[in-house]
Amino acid sequence: MRFDRLDLNLLVALDALLSERSVSLAADRICLSQSATSSALGRLREYFADDLLVQKGRQMVLTARAEGLVYPVRAVLEQIRTTIAVPPPFDPAISDRTIRIMASDYMTEVLLAGAMNDLQRQAPGMRFEIQSLTEVLLESLERGAIDLLVTIDYAISADHPSQILFEDDYVVVGWNGNSAMAEPMTKDRYFEMGHVTARFGRARVSAFEDWFVRRQKRQRRIEIVTHSFLSMAGLVIGSNRIATMHRRLATRMAEYLPLTLHEVPMDIPPIREAIQWHISSNNDPAIRWVVERIVAGAQTPAGTQGSVVCFEAARISREELAAQFLSDATPKARN
Repeated sequence: MRFDRLDLNLLVALDALLSERSVSLAADRICLSQSATSSALGRLREYFADDLLVQKGRQMVLTARAEGLVYPVRAVLEQIRTTIAVPPPFDPAISDRTIRIMASDYMTEVLLAGAMNDLQRQAPGMRFEIQSLTEVLLESLERGAIDLLVTIDYAISADHPSQILFEDDYVVVGWNGNSAMAEPMTKDRYFEMGHVTARFGRARVSAFEDWFVRRQKRQRRIEIVTHSFLSMAGLVIGSNRIATMHRRLATRMAEYLPLTLHEVPMDIPPIREAIQWHISSNNDPAIRWVVERIVAGAQTPAGTQGSVVCFEAARISREELAAQFLSDATPKARN
């Protein structure tokens, strides 16, 4: 490889010649023959238009030009060694890395918000950019537009490393003032009522619960389609509509909003949320550290059994469900 007409491979030979001030000793140091090292010296002399090493008595000495090259050449090679050959240690306390994460507002609310606080305490100089879901989740990861993808495990790629974060299921959410919410949520009542659901991107890609329920023999009456999970609760308040929401999110929102929660009157399989990073980042200590902190914050809370169903009992193969889910959804944008 050449840079400004200089064969960069000659830098190693130059450093050895300047240090050893001997062709034979330099040859031994860089594991080349004496003739090859002499040839390298000849090419270096031609490039620098200087003898570099000259015979003085029984020894070779450096010319003034060569003396001026000793420390710059050594510094260049040391910088290459420390930045390429030896990865720099990662210290979160002083890191100023920016990490880009793609995640839904649901995952931002129930996991990332708390994780960000933990990350800030340990890495005050790091910056985080949370991007909303698009129709091209995996393409964004593949082309390096994001560092981490947080999504349902059905939508991740087998070509890149990933880790499961937690499992969640669904509940029916309605306004406290909705008289239907004072009664048990039967399957008939569920399908008779108006629904709010979320779909994403220009293609209006369905979230998992919407996709799954639309595969049933009975169809819901979707009255409102919104662009986010967080907006669903506000769209049922003051109305007779209901929404099918992630249990973790619904439970959190019911703490400060006038909402009533019921179990879903059908077997909707639970979902598993996962975090994924590009295979080229597998040895990136900053990425791995952030992943470890996010995973540490993804502890499953007590009392989430609810409508979680047994796949064997429901005769559902997770692999089959994932294949169907992905084949029905192009492009692949998910919660």
